[in-house]
Amino acid sequence: MTNALIEDLQWRGLLYQQTDAEGMEKLLNEESVSLYVGVDPTADSMHIGHIVPLLTLRRFQQAGHRPVLLVGGATGMIGDPSGRSSERNLLNAEQINQNVAGLKAQMERIFDFGEGETGAILVNNYDWVGEMSVIDFLRDYGKLVNVNYLLAKDTIASRLETGISFTEFAYTILQGLDFNHLYDHHNVRIQVGGSDQWGNITTGLEIIRKTHDEETKAFGITIPLVTKADGTKFGKTAGGAVWLDAVKTSPYEFYQFWVNTADADVIKYLKIFTFLTREEIEALEVAVQEEPHLRKAQKTLASEMTKLIHGEAGLQQAERITAALFSGDLKALSVDEMKVAFAGVPSVELAKEDQNIVDLIVEAGISSSKRQAREDVTNGAISINGEKVTELDYTVDAKDRLDDAFAIIRRGKKKYHMVKFN
Repeated sequence: MTNALIEDLQWRGLLYQQTDAEGMEKLLNEESVSLYVGVDPTADSMHIGHIVPLLTLRRFQQAGHRPVLLVGGATGMIGDPSGRSSERNLLNAEQINQNVAGLKAQMERIFDFGEGETGAILVNNYDWVGEMSVIDFLRDYGKLVNVNYLLAKDTIASRLETGISFTEFAYTILQGLDFNHLYDHHNVRIQVGGSDQWGNITTGLEIIRKTHDEETKAFGITIPLVTKADGTKFGKTAGGAVWLDAVKTSPYEFYQFWVNTADADVIKYLKIFTFLTREEIEALEVAVQEEPHLRKAQKTLASEMTKLIHGEAGLQQAERITAALFSGDLKALSVDEMKVAFAGVPSVELAKEDQNIVDLIVEAGISSSKRQAREDVTNGAISINGEKVTELDYTVDAKDRLDDAFAIIRRGKKKYHMVKFN
């Protein structure tokens, strides 16, 4: 009998590889199981490329299974060679601990950590790897994994020409012993990971098989790499990665990333990233085909993702900034929201002194000449902090300096500039 959850994952395009698909479906039909995803704390925040396995694990939680979230306090000190052509920079214990705290806070937004049977558990592999001696590691685990077996792994084979240290060569064994530890101590039966984790997952299954006399019921699932319809990399903008941390990527920027999704990608992303039902997504698919100009699917995607990661307050801020920029009514925004909204616009630094509007917009490079500046002002093309300026003798002074530090000047309908005063 096909498992309803597996069927849903297939419809959403979230299944790439499975070990013993039939056995795993049978297990999921018969009992509530524990599954895990591992995240190495190489930074103090995840970006959106990291969260697909986590969101997939959340789907298992909603279906009555327990998620075990592993933060790699130990493996993060080593570095996963998967998908890399060179060695990672090693982090110290203080950096790792700081990063672990950041990742934990983000995971708590995605999962229910309640007391019930399906409440998520957070574990740190430093708790069992950190106390292990080199002799114990080599004797108890290194002995189980043949070198030829490791050399056949794509992640290792791809690095043989450029070189790989023994440290990274041994990484897959460390992750394998994690699976074995969780199998023994948390009854974890399934590991979920991105497509680049297949080699690490199967190493875990090999170690579990060799350390248990009884017939083991452990399985692995990988998720396909998320791509864009035009072939470019998902999750990147001109400014870099889209982070879950509100300081690195503001809720407004986060919202804008999703709302700008192409029609060709939006239904695929709704399936992968949101928890909307099949019926809701299919209705939005019709809207994309029949009313693409309304961008209902994109707005829904942006709303669902921003609320999930930044909460209702973050979503409201993002929507308020979006509406203000669309209407040009900047007076609806707080000073802090102004800073967020215009963080990426062209900016210039000027002396903090009272100045005629014509002189200021020429000095700031907003208008190309004094003649052009006078035309722009008299034609109503210049606004300061959302207030239109039409008088040629207008003086820009303290009343126009937000936080006594900056002003937002708009020329025309959409050309914004930030003038910083020092």
